[in-house]
Order: sequence, then structure tokens, then C-alpha cells
Amino acid sequence: MKRSYKFLWYLVSFMFITSCAQQSETDKTIHEITEESSEDNKFAIVIHGGAGYRNPATNGPEDELYKEHLYRVVHHGEQMLKEGAKAVDVVEACIRLLEDDSLFNAGLGAVLNAQGKAELDASIMNGADRNAGAVAGVHTTRHPISAARMVMDSSKHVFLSGDGADTYMSQMGLEQVEPEFFITGKRRAWWNEQLKKREKDENPDNKHGTVGCAVLDRSGHLAAGTSTGGMSNKQWGRIGDSPVIGAGTYADDKSCAVSCTGHGEYFIRNAVAYQIAARMQFGGEQLDSAVHNVLFKVLNEKAGSGGVIAVDKDGNISMQHNTPMMFRAWATDVEEGVLIYE
Repeated sequence: MKRSYKFLWYLVSFMFITSCAQQSETDKTIHEITEESSEDNKFAIVIHGGAGYRNPATNGPEDELYKEHLYRVVHHGEQMLKEGAKAVDVVEACIRLLEDDSLFNAGLGAVLNAQGKAELDASIMNGADRNAGAVAGVHTTRHPISAARMVMDSSKHVFLSGDGADTYMSQMGLEQVEPEFFITGKRRAWWNEQLKKREKDENPDNKHGTVGCAVLDRSGHLAAGTSTGGMSNKQWGRIGDSPVIGAGTYADDKSCAVSCTGHGEYFIRNAVAYQIAARMQFGGEQLDSAVHNVLFKVLNEKAGSGGVIAVDKDGNISMQHNTPMMFRAWATDVEEGVLIYE
């Protein structure tokens, strides 16, 4: 009898060990299949550096510099996506690079308001859960897009502004700088020139762009973000569309991710970013059609100028502007490029 029990114990142990080994092989196979399928998944990233009225005949050499810097940023985002990074992380990382680039109107090198100060706005939205964060009128937080991300991830709010936002970011450990950090000699000289024109009632066109990013990651999630110094010589305290969720930024996995640039008042009044997503989700429009109809029919009728970048849930990209130019670059699993005037 004892031998029978002993034999039975050995038999059960053998079956258990064999089962574990088979399960381990199954898990390994599933993991390998998942990895292979992840490598086959689509991804897409598109960035912009503002839309406006540059003259290609007089800005040729500088345009090449813009293209080089745009490509560097979009390539960084592309590499992150290839390595499996989340869409919202790629958006933040790419916009941080643009905020540190004085060529663009965001962070370092932002345009100045009527008081001669840099007043910065930003927003970010995660399409996976439609969580969002935004800041407006910050003066000392080095990376406004990271401040927007902090609001989204670490607070119970969506939108913080002014000194309250900077104080909160300081308490949360985000890098703080002196307000003068953002002001470059080029921006100060240009502001002084515009001030003289304003005093002569020449009423110059002071609308200027922003920076933004829209992403589809390999897990099928969307995200978008926007950051800006706003309009040059703007009334201090003015807030444009860039930090307004639904106006300058929107993302929803059910439709698309959108970042806008242009005359913010018009983009706010027409809820441009959300309207594009809604036209797709509830009206059945394709991405290009939705962007075109909002830019060229809705906004043009009201003299609203600017541009839009967007990515949909299938990896399609749209980059359109009703101004003569828009700085933009993109990369997908099959192509990449940089454009300004086209």
C-alpha cells in the first residue's frame, strides 16, 4: 500500500511539473506573438511650429534651419514610438524640445505681451481616458507642457493659471526659472520694433503661431498637446486657444488627436479641435474632410486664420492651413517629411 501511495505521489508530481513547463512555453509563445504584433502596429506623429505669413523669397536660409530643427524633434518622437513609448509621453517630450528651441514661439523665445513679458500657455490631453491638463499665463515654469501634464496627472483640476500655477509647479518640483529666461534678444528687438509701429498707429498684424504635437502610439492610443507664448503685444492676461481643451487641443481614441495654431479667439469661439473630432465621431467624416471643412468653411467665413495638425485612430495624418505657410513635420511607420509652404 505504501508503494502505491509513493507511486501515486511521483505520478502527480510529474504531471504538475510537466503542466508548469507547458504553461511556461505557452506564456513564452503568447509573449513572443504579442511582441511581434506590437512591432507590426501602426504609429504616427505630427508636429507643428506655427502658421502665418512668411515670405519664402526672403526667408529661404532660415527656413532650412527650421526644417532641420523640426526634423530633429519629430525623429526623436519617432524613435520613442518605435521603442513602445506611450502617446502622451511622446507628446510631452517633443513639445519640451520645441519649448527649448528659441526658433519657436513657446517657452524659450516666446513672443512678448504688451508689458514686454513672456506669458506662457500649454495643454495636453490623453485620448485613452480623455483626461486633460492645462496652464495659462505662467511666467517661471520652464516647461509649460510639463506643467499641463502635472495638472492632468497629479491634481484634481484641469486648468491652472498665473502665479497659482507657477507656485503649484514649484511645490511639485518642476524646474523654475526667472521670467527673463524666456526672453531672447531677437524677441526683445522685434517687440521694440512693433511698439514703435503701434505708437504710429500702423496696426501691424501681431498674430503668431505656437507649437504642437499629435500622436498615435503602437498600442492604438492617441494624445495631443499645444504650447505657446500667444500673440505678440497681446493684452497681458489674454488667453488664446492653445491651453483651452476642445479649442486648441483635443484627443479621443474614438476619433482623433488635434493640435491647433492661429488666431486663438476664432478657434475658441468655434471649438475647433473638438469640432473636428465630433465631425468624425458623430458625423461620419474622414479626418482630412473634417479638418478641411472646419478650416476653410467654418473659420474662413469668420476671417479666422491658422492651421491644424491631426492624427486619427487608424494612423491617418492631416496637416492643413488657411495661411500661406505652416511649419510642420511628420513620421509614420511608412514615411516621414518636413514642410513649410506647401
